[in-house]
Amino acid sequence: MSASRPLERTRMELAEFLRSRRERITPEEVGLPAGSRRRTPGLRREEVAALAGVGLSWYTWLEQGRDISVSATFLDNLSRALKLDATERRHLFLLAHQRLPREPGKTWCIVPALVYRLLADLPMRPAYVLNLRWDVLAWNNAADRLFGFSAQPGERRNLLWMLFADPVMRTLFAPWEEQARQILSSFRRDFVRATQDPNIAALVRDLERIDPDFNGWWQQQDIHGPCQGIRHFHLEEVGDLVFEHTTLTIDEDRHLRLVYYAAQEGKPESWLFEQWLQRESE
Repeated sequence: MSASRPLERTRMELAEFLRSRRERITPEEVGLPAGSRRRTPGLRREEVAALAGVGLSWYTWLEQGRDISVSATFLDNLSRALKLDATERRHLFLLAHQRLPREPGKTWCIVPALVYRLLADLPMRPAYVLNLRWDVLAWNNAADRLFGFSAQPGERRNLLWMLFADPVMRTLFAPWEEQARQILSSFRRDFVRATQDPNIAALVRDLERIDPDFNGWWQQQDIHGPCQGIRHFHLEEVGDLVFEHTTLTIDEDRHLRLVYYAAQEGKPESWLFEQWLQRESE
């Protein structure tokens, strides 16, 4: 009995949510004539049912909160019919007790203003923002000193491109091959989320064409385990450095992430790195 009550309550919440979304859409928004004899705002139930590709009775039962099962395909069709955004779509799936299918990934290039402030508040910690294509959208001074983002032309300011096509990055990552293979594996996990994105596909084709290492490893389809959060660098002015790093999600729907590096504590070379940053900024 205790388990059925939450399900019953969720069905009623689902019904109310569907009614509210249906009533906010005008017929003109979905290409239907407005008509002059509408007694309620928004779309009629039969219109939503037709747009979602189901019978009127089926949709009516769902909007009445009846105990019926629905498929993920139907919910996706209903999301489009009701013009739900990503947040509303997720809410619909939760109310219907269905696992949310992953939406195709898309490249996003706008960073919230507050994130720029956060980057500036980390003067001794290299940090930058990536999108799903691994374009570097924003960075702080410490990251620029370490990776040289500002020296790259805008169209090539991409972490994967720099890793394989920029000789300076090959000397910075030491050892390069071991870390490059691991980073490429991480990129592949993002690539499969956006295989239909032409910009990401173009990046892969360009790298296959210009770099034999990338071309060979990409064809091997190797998938490594999760990154251990350690990077090894070599700076000529400082020496060998060990950094811990982590990735923080800024915007899950737009696939924006902040990558944060911190030189390992207690090591003399870490102190030398901070001194190098301060000297360069003076």
